[in-house]
Amino acid sequence: METSSQQIRAERRAKKKKRKELVRKLIPRTLLVLATTVAAVVIALLIIIATIVNGPSLTARNTLVTTVLESGNLKFIASMFLSEDEINEIVAKTSMKQMDTDIDETLIDTEVEKEGNFDENGIEIAEVNGRSFYATMMIVKDPSKVKVATTYPWTEYGKELDKLVAESGAVAGVNGGLYAADKNKGGSPYGVCVSEGEIQLNKPSGWAGLYLIGLDDKDILRIENIEGWSPAKLEQFIKDEGIRDCVAFQDEASDANNHFVPLIINGEARELNGAGSGANPRTVIGQRSDGAILLLVTDGRGSAGHLGATASDLISVMLQFGAVNAANLDGGSSSCMYYGDDYLMTSVTLYYANASWKLPTAFVVMGGDAQ
Repeated sequence: METSSQQIRAERRAKKKKRKELVRKLIPRTLLVLATTVAAVVIALLIIIATIVNGPSLTARNTLVTTVLESGNLKFIASMFLSEDEINEIVAKTSMKQMDTDIDETLIDTEVEKEGNFDENGIEIAEVNGRSFYATMMIVKDPSKVKVATTYPWTEYGKELDKLVAESGAVAGVNGGLYAADKNKGGSPYGVCVSEGEIQLNKPSGWAGLYLIGLDDKDILRIENIEGWSPAKLEQFIKDEGIRDCVAFQDEASDANNHFVPLIINGEARELNGAGSGANPRTVIGQRSDGAILLLVTDGRGSAGHLGATASDLISVMLQFGAVNAANLDGGSSSCMYYGDDYLMTSVTLYYANASWKLPTAFVVMGGDAQ
């Protein structure tokens, strides 16, 4: 019996040794296969990109270049295949004309009866299917319900959109303005931030094409060019104009940055060269003549096979939904929408597919139908 037990243990040790040897042999082979596969995919992508950049379709080339320039981590792709002069030439051909952003408040009447299929929170959700994107439009009946939620006082890390919504006592929200998105820390907004009348950030200096985007105490959407303003001038403007909630975003087209803000002002669409921009996930805020707020979020960057929305797409959709004024907010992987304890639109980055990036600010919607 003792000999039999020794034999069994010896056989087990032999089997374990064989398994270990097999694993040792399989690991390098598996890694080699993975490395070869990744290399093949990278090479294929580079060939595809090179074909688009050097191919016969100028539209496809321009869309690709302007699209990657709008991203945080893919700008280098354009410079891999094109010179700085060539990139700037493409940006100039796919761009937007500057426009006056003096909002005519007489075009907005927040007291009139609003049409729509609003739920108990005064919210209506509509699906939008574009040629190269899918989007969700959130229509908020009462503009006074739209506020800016923040993580102030600022720390190194922001919070996911669902947390910003919940902690502010809101029921819905979309991502907000410009912020430091490095490594998905998301703790620091840029430019300006006002939440329920409290100035939480006032650093407009040094930002090309900086815009204030938000609502005043008359519940009118404001889109204000604050480039070159001093903190003192901005503080006085916020007080004089009764800005109660706002964030900031940039309007600058260059080989280093390709952002835009105004889309529709006083019912007039911004004049575009070509599509006006590349195609990417987007977040847009707008206001109808009856005061209702429009919050639009699109997908892109491969989500469901979609490239994303251009500036031309955004203008078309916002006009379709009756926007008198509309502005582009931060987009890309930051774009997200939350309502009903669920993400209606989320970041397209694979490892954040069921949540959002960490954010310092968000436009949120308080619950209850006040009108």
